[in-house]
Amino acid sequence: MKKYNVGIIGYGWAAGAHIDSINKTPQAQVTAVFSNRKLDDAEVSAKHGCPIKTYTDFNEFLKASIHVVDICSMPALHAEQAIAAAEAKKHIILEKPMAMNIEDCRAIVQAAEKNGVKGCVCFECRFSGQFISTKAIVDSGLLGDLHYAEVDYYHGIGPWYGQFRWNTGKENGGSALLTAGCHALDSLLMFLGQDVESVSSFSTKSKSDIFAPYEYDTSSVTILHYKNGKVGKCAAIVDCLQPYYFHTHLCGSEGSLLDDKFHSMKLKTDKGGWSRMNMKMLDSGDVSDHPYQTQFEAFFEALDKGEDMPLTSFRESLRSFEVIFAADKSAAEGGRLVKVGE
Repeated sequence: MKKYNVGIIGYGWAAGAHIDSINKTPQAQVTAVFSNRKLDDAEVSAKHGCPIKTYTDFNEFLKASIHVVDICSMPALHAEQAIAAAEAKKHIILEKPMAMNIEDCRAIVQAAEKNGVKGCVCFECRFSGQFISTKAIVDSGLLGDLHYAEVDYYHGIGPWYGQFRWNTGKENGGSALLTAGCHALDSLLMFLGQDVESVSSFSTKSKSDIFAPYEYDTSSVTILHYKNGKVGKCAAIVDCLQPYYFHTHLCGSEGSLLDDKFHSMKLKTDKGGWSRMNMKMLDSGDVSDHPYQTQFEAFFEALDKGEDMPLTSFRESLRSFEVIFAADKSAAEGGRLVKVGE
């Protein structure tokens, strides 16, 4: 038997990827699923290759013999369900976004800390091969002190994509930055730091009929102003018609990095050309390609130690959402400079 029993809330596209990834870890297995739809235990168990009991009563689900609750429901339900899970003394895996406003994000963190449970937010890009390698380059000092960085998210989320049906609405989509670009902004903070003082953001929307169902602007660009003078930029573009692209450009006192290429004065490499790194790039928006397993293993290892997980704990992820909601406030007010936490 594995150590942690995990209960899944929601049984949609993301949940399937979560279940498969959790079951591949050496520490945990999915044993319960809560869904508003009536599911067949035998069918769900057979699909995922392990015994799973399904529930339609949320309170009964929380009483089940589970150690961790994994929330894959509609984003507007995240806060209510995460707080209930914390009060039931369950550790929590929470798909992004944490919640649809900063007050609810803070309430989730407070409930978890009050009840002594640990949390993991699915900013799984931090655990991708691309960003593990990129962070190693930064941490090694090969780029020197970073003063500017841009991480941009380009992913056309149209009718061909699994979450399009609900992503178009303000209630569960929110903004281009919140619904998807949050991965890029969170990654930017991993490289440049979390000490953001203020942000300025502008947004717009494609005139293509493909993206007409969206109730909010589907392209935004945010400038981050740091207390130490650093500057960052994050574009969140979910109405582009192009291949998926996670643009990364970091500039420092000893060199620069562009996606899978870099130049370092410390290595005396030729400034006339880039040195290329061999790593798996973030090149797909399909949840089956996301590095969930690596992230979940890190979470379960942290639970073993009674520690907050590295990189994507509730408290660290909260800072990313404070910046995100400040940026959305700036965009709504025509680009006004907004202090983070205002």
